[in-house]
Amino acid sequence: MTVTPESMDALRLKGDELTDATVEALFARGDVGRFNTLMRWFTQAGQPLPDGLPDEVHDYLRTTAAPPDWVDWDEMEKARLFFIDNNVHVSTALSFASMPACYVVPHVARLLSATHSLDYPSKRMAETGQFTVYLMRPDAFEAGSRFLPAAQKVRLLHAAIRRDLRQEGLWDEAALGVPICQEDMIGGQMMFSIQVLDALHRMGIHVTNEGAEAYYYTWRVVGAILGVDPASAPADLTAARDFSDLYMARHMGPSEEGVKLTAQLIELYERVVPGTLLDPLVPALIRYLMGDTSADWLQVPRSRWDTAVNLAPVLLGMIERIKEGSPLAAMAIDRLDTIVTNFELSSLTRGRVMQYAIPEHLKGEFNVASAAPAAGRWTPPPLSPQLPDSV
Repeated sequence: MTVTPESMDALRLKGDELTDATVEALFARGDVGRFNTLMRWFTQAGQPLPDGLPDEVHDYLRTTAAPPDWVDWDEMEKARLFFIDNNVHVSTALSFASMPACYVVPHVARLLSATHSLDYPSKRMAETGQFTVYLMRPDAFEAGSRFLPAAQKVRLLHAAIRRDLRQEGLWDEAALGVPICQEDMIGGQMMFSIQVLDALHRMGIHVTNEGAEAYYYTWRVVGAILGVDPASAPADLTAARDFSDLYMARHMGPSEEGVKLTAQLIELYERVVPGTLLDPLVPALIRYLMGDTSADWLQVPRSRWDTAVNLAPVLLGMIERIKEGSPLAAMAIDRLDTIVTNFELSSLTRGRVMQYAIPEHLKGEFNVASAAPAAGRWTPPPLSPQLPDSV
């Protein structure tokens, strides 16, 4: 499938019919609060569903309880090994590149602002971090795992946000299409997949072609689980590059919401970093991974670390060579990476388990307005030929 502006326009008109109908039934019955309470106890795949669920919700949870039947499990195992080998690097790319990339798309930043809490600005990062950690575990798709129930709840959360934005008149659907539409869901899939790979490359991390393809494949599966139409999603990295480049060229730009969310994100990361000496490293790393244009749109502050951070690929390259030269060192470094990742997640979640509850209303305080293995090293391909010459 060749991606074009016209095909992407069509995706803006599509949401997630199954989940939208489920959430609408919950609101119609006035059962959202009771549903959230019941679902706090539904945390593991294969666990019996709580008693008292409405029929529509029961059917939804049964229908979405398993991954798609087209999944290639050999490819998923390659991706799991990729996660193990690049644990902390992937977390860094997600935190300092993928999350700010969401904010550089104005309508996405506006949507995120509508669902953030000023009292707990780390909520989305905590939810994203926990979701990714669940995905990285060896038993992610087996009975007893926490990933699939989390994915089912995230999909319901998206449908609830989609409904509330429409109900409260906070979304210009004529100009922007359906809230959390198929184009934006696939765009998010790109931010957590190919843009993570781009960030790894920028950091100097050695990624094989096989590893890059497997990593993207995992997010293609995750996208389907979260309600993306598999027929519309890019089938491989080449198609993903076309979609990602065109999506960002169509939508990226400055916005007040993007600036506000970025400032909150930087403040959050600075609290996680021990002490204050390394605080300037946070905006410097975001600027390094995003580039000056996007960083300026988000008003990422400049610091004395802007030049020093350019040495990151050299340092990380040395660590990679140590890992490649010593299996024992590789094991120790991978273990340390896991400890660091778990520490970061614990700091973001404050030791809590994120519940992905359906919001009964949006956050009014944001005053959201309606508006428009080594088989060759992977390197990012050139810009998509689908982009217009003026870009």
